[in-house]
Amino acid sequence: MTSAPEMAVADTDTVKGPIQRTVFSVLLAISFSHLLNDTMQSLIPSIYPLLKKSLDLNFSQLGLVTFCFQLTASLLQPFVGLYTDKRPKPFSLAAGMCFTLGGLILLSKAGEFAVVLIAVALIGMGSAVFHPEASRLAWMASGGRRGMAQSIFQLGGNAGSSLGPLLAAELIAPYANGQSRIAWFALFALLAIAVLVRIGVWYRHNLNKRRKKDEPPLPALAPGMSQTRVLIAFAFCSFLYSQSIFTWPA
Repeated sequence: MTSAPEMAVADTDTVKGPIQRTVFSVLLAISFSHLLNDTMQSLIPSIYPLLKKSLDLNFSQLGLVTFCFQLTASLLQPFVGLYTDKRPKPFSLAAGMCFTLGGLILLSKAGEFAVVLIAVALIGMGSAVFHPEASRLAWMASGGRRGMAQSIFQLGGNAGSSLGPLLAAELIAPYANGQSRIAWFALFALLAIAVLVRIGVWYRHNLNKRRKKDEPPLPALAPGMSQTRVLIAFAFCSFLYSQSIFTWPA
């Protein structure tokens, strides 16, 4: 018969799962990548006055730019997440960042409204690919400390969202050829790709260690409600929060 202390040890081992320590190097790397990604994403609303002036866009056209960006960046994310839940792709993070790289270069050279829409859609696709797999990677590296891991991951994103407008104000807005200077931010994408390739190697190495049968079931977030309803409610609240602090650039 198993003694009480032995049962306690067994339960602890089950909760910890295959990876029993927090891999801070991976968490910091994915947080840094999140910073770079969200810095580039936050450039789009920051350069609306520039696009309005250089391409003679009206507010309806700027609204369509926002629509195309959010359509790919937000609505595409659940589908990417559903696919990678079944077929994890360790190097999809670096591949997704290539979309952002291409979008930034195209946006810096866009001379027509249609080209701007294609460029922001590519940048949004990069974000849609990045966030689901990056969140999973932070969860894998958490060593069971999932709240802390998610906080470190989000810290990079929040910092990037704040840094993007500041860099746009200093490096793009003051110059007559400001639109062409957007291409300099492609260096951020290249740096992110280099970091994400290294992270992908760790991801691939540890992927086989995370077997579903070894992972404990997650506790119910809201008893009496299905997981789908909880996720939809969370996404809706997150959307309202983000929109409530959004300010249209002058």
